[in-house]
Amino acid sequence: MGEIIDFFTSKSLADMASDPRVLFGAAVLFILAVLFRWKYVLLFLFATGATMTVLKFTGGGGSSDIIVDRSMMLFIGGTIVIAVVLIYFLFIRD
Repeated sequence: MGEIIDFFTSKSLADMASDPRVLFGAAVLFILAVLFRWKYVLLFLFATGATMTVLKFTGGGGSSDIIVDRSMMLFIGGTIVIAVVLIYFLFIRD
């Protein structure tokens, strides 16, 4: 148990998102959530995966103001899309 806690505390979020063990665990959790119809687990996996994807695509801004503005607009748009999907599945669709 101590090794697992050390693993989570020693890595950054970006390193953990690309670690094969974490990806395998997320895939197993996704399959179990689909089989057992765990709606909240699926929404949590969607939110974390989509947020990591948005951060990956907006993290490479350079020194130009145009690139920073484009990255900021992509981040805002991606976050709004994630929020709309979560609101739809949590509150509207039942």
